[in-house]
Amino acid sequence: MKTLLIANRGEIAVRVMRTARRLGLRTVAVYSDADRDAGHVRAADAAVRIGAAAPRASYLDIEALLAAARAAGADAVHPGYGFLAENAAFAAACEAAGLVFVGPSAEAIEAMGNKALAKQRMREAGVPCIPGYDGEDTRNERFIDEAARIGFPLMVKAAAGGGGRGMRLVMQASDLPAALDSARSEAQGAFGDGRLILERALMAPRHVEVQVMADAHGRTIHLGERDCSIQRRHQKIVEEAPSPAVDAALRERMGASAVAVARQIGYRGAGTVEFLLDTDGAYYFMEMNTRLQVEHPVTEAVTGLDLVELQLRVAAGEPLPIAQEDVHLRGHAIEVRLCAESPASDFLPQTGTIARWRAAEGARTDHALRDGSVVSPWYDSMLAKVIAHGATREQAARQLADALDRTVCLGLPTNRSFLAMVLRHPAFLSGDFSTGFIGRHFPGNAERAAPVPDAVWTVAAAALATLPAPEHAVGGEFLGWSSTGVHARSVRLGLGLASGEAPRRFAVHANGDSVGVRDAQGNVRTVRWLGLPEGDRLRLELDGLACEALAVRGARGIALQMTGVEAGAEAVFEDLTFEPAASAGGPGASGSLRAPLNGRVVKVLRQAGEAVRRGDPIVVLEAMKMEHVLAAPHDGTVAELGVDEGQQVAPGQALARVEAVQGVAQAAAVN
Repeated sequence: MKTLLIANRGEIAVRVMRTARRLGLRTVAVYSDADRDAGHVRAADAAVRIGAAAPRASYLDIEALLAAARAAGADAVHPGYGFLAENAAFAAACEAAGLVFVGPSAEAIEAMGNKALAKQRMREAGVPCIPGYDGEDTRNERFIDEAARIGFPLMVKAAAGGGGRGMRLVMQASDLPAALDSARSEAQGAFGDGRLILERALMAPRHVEVQVMADAHGRTIHLGERDCSIQRRHQKIVEEAPSPAVDAALRERMGASAVAVARQIGYRGAGTVEFLLDTDGAYYFMEMNTRLQVEHPVTEAVTGLDLVELQLRVAAGEPLPIAQEDVHLRGHAIEVRLCAESPASDFLPQTGTIARWRAAEGARTDHALRDGSVVSPWYDSMLAKVIAHGATREQAARQLADALDRTVCLGLPTNRSFLAMVLRHPAFLSGDFSTGFIGRHFPGNAERAAPVPDAVWTVAAAALATLPAPEHAVGGEFLGWSSTGVHARSVRLGLGLASGEAPRRFAVHANGDSVGVRDAQGNVRTVRWLGLPEGDRLRLELDGLACEALAVRGARGIALQMTGVEAGAEAVFEDLTFEPAASAGGPGASGSLRAPLNGRVVKVLRQAGEAVRRGDPIVVLEAMKMEHVLAAPHDGTVAELGVDEGQQVAPGQALARVEAVQGVAQAAAVN
């Protein structure tokens, strides 16, 4: 291998390039129209356009990827994860084109790529599997009959995918038909395959997976386990190695099972065998991911191995340089997935532009970000991975939470603060939790919200009222100047639709570099600027205590993160000073459904004039590989429908309006 094409995007493409370059390989990126100026494109030695923004027209287009490899003179392809990483046809096409595919054979991918066939094969091999249905008949009628046999609760899963897409938890029989239709649609969109399976739902299991590595010379080993039980929407957000629920004896048993799975299909390369670990210590095979995992860095941290290097060496025909007895786990590592989403709004994905990006020193951060990076609706919401490695689990958690406090990602909502809350939660630190952790300890938006401290509101109001915008910068002697020596202004700030928090008004009274900020309750705090802004850095005293903040002014407000007092607290404020206040009878109270993000309308489920009950689905949007249901806010009638299926919509765009039945509108106005 001399030239490696990475058939992926974002942070995983950059991470693969890092090792490839260290091994002396030339790297080639591919990009869609949406990624023309993306970080992974800039990081590569060469880059080739492969199509339009939609994944099916670019990152899922096998012929376009092969053409890119030919154009760039590549002799090997690394698929990363997601997209075509577990697509047997892609692996076969690469080999047919004379390219080294950095991954398992097409036959091994096929053997594990379909969950139904994989489970059948594992049962034949004696590997324990969760009871369920994975037959060829995938009509809703058959699923309903099988569900009655399996019992509730149960899981609906995409047969050909993973990552939580095409997955639904069904608690009762009446909810099954809608869950089947929704899961099938999402699986078809994400993987091009709408086939489903059913599994009995274990209500308090741990998600434990085992990393395996195999070469073409008959050696197959495991590199220990990872615990991936902290999940939202069945998608992992915190992963760690080793698992706090696995002792040496259980590790040996699970590792042996994982190696047996890999050997059973003649596996080659890096792969992960995923299990559900029940409260009684029994474990069940779920699936095998025939690729590198998002969470592979925690295994690298505790083993000292570079998994991408091992992938590349095995793909080049080399034997694994280590045996099972050479694998030792040292310390503890934890990884979090930094995502563009609002935990306080049901983890709704967010799109927009990253105004300022700074990775924290002292932690590993895998990313492809920079100031000005655009987060589009076309791809997954994950922005970066932050990893800490410590001598103990407690130390790793503490280091990682601190790194999140010091990570700067200003410009759009992220789950950064929420992840730090999870890492500091007593139940997480105890190590005694299950996949139901988020639902149990952070069940609603209020519990998941990271309230913006008063200090951050105060500094934002003072900055907007008294500091010049960058394009109107003045000399230090004119900071806060007015003809009377006193400067007074009223400022109204909001946190946007995703926050659920009401706007606040402040009276700002400045005299030179000293600024008094009074809130609506009459509380006054004092901000004193210690000189003009240094780029995006503000030095100040808040009520006499010296601290710093990072601030980015925009046309409509300010994004701010404290780095001294209230370390890590951040917000994106809208300047609503000259905007009319929303009335009680405004769009929200009148039942207006507005797009929460950029997306495509995939379903319009109601017609104008149709009666609906509160919670009835009306419009389904597809964005960031997920479907998002917009439901009726109250009982009433669909008075207007403003969109058609297939239409692209922008944030805030009106999609429908539900006219409330008599009495509901009055209650909404009162509340």
